[in-house]
Amino acid sequence: MPVLGPETGFLEETRFLRFQYIIFVQDKRSEIVAGKLEGKVALVTGASSGIGEATALALAAEGARVAVAARRAGRLEALVKRIANSGGEAMEIVGDVGDDAQAHEMVVKTLEKWGRVDILVNSAGVMFPGTVLGADTEEWRRMVNTNLLGLMYATHAVLPVMKAQGQGHIVNISSTGGRTTGANFAVYCATKWGVGAFSEALRQEVCEDSIRVTVIEPGPTATELSDRITNPEAKEKVEAWLKSITPLESEDVAASVVYAVTQPARVNVNEILMRPTNSVAQ
Repeated sequence: MPVLGPETGFLEETRFLRFQYIIFVQDKRSEIVAGKLEGKVALVTGASSGIGEATALALAAEGARVAVAARRAGRLEALVKRIANSGGEAMEIVGDVGDDAQAHEMVVKTLEKWGRVDILVNSAGVMFPGTVLGADTEEWRRMVNTNLLGLMYATHAVLPVMKAQGQGHIVNISSTGGRTTGANFAVYCATKWGVGAFSEALRQEVCEDSIRVTVIEPGPTATELSDRITNPEAKEKVEAWLKSITPLESEDVAASVVYAVTQPARVNVNEILMRPTNSVAQ
């Protein structure tokens, strides 16, 4: 039988304290790894590129389960894999938010998958600048359907869910074009002014249900938006303007979304206006 002396007792106590320290550190690491949105479910429209894609990644990085919705299936599949490879959880929903039934289905599928929708980010948008005279009015319809009606449809679909939950947060991606306007952007700016008006009226309607509403108004941002401009002259002007400044990145806007949705429940960040540092106009 070994004889236990004072040194042995000291050694055993040291080992015990070291073990307790390791457990403490592991617990603290778990607290750090757990994101601010752990347990939350988000639905992001327009998630196949740009601000929507960056926002989905940022929300997932904070622990949210994210439903990513857009029309381009391949892009969504790649995004879901990216999130999964980073340890997150996501699902893709292919659809056109500008169609009322499809926008409603996006909310239904998210609810069926995870049983709740805590955050809706309305990020889908298109931009077709050009003069009113001689304009292709089909492009007007596309901007109104996607930028404004699509946002309204998704909001209309999610509100009963959030009301039943007793909380929720709707984030609408607008633009500095929702505060100012200019030649060649008449209809685009009209949709973005509409987003601002709709959002403020909505905030007043749902604040007593603990549903928060935030409008994000970014200035020029490096996304694919300008790639889809069909008017050659307008496209050339927009691209030259973007090259003359250092535009915002999609990740900058995504960070503002995360900031808004991670505030305490008592805080509703109503608006975030952000511009490139070296941009005077817009």
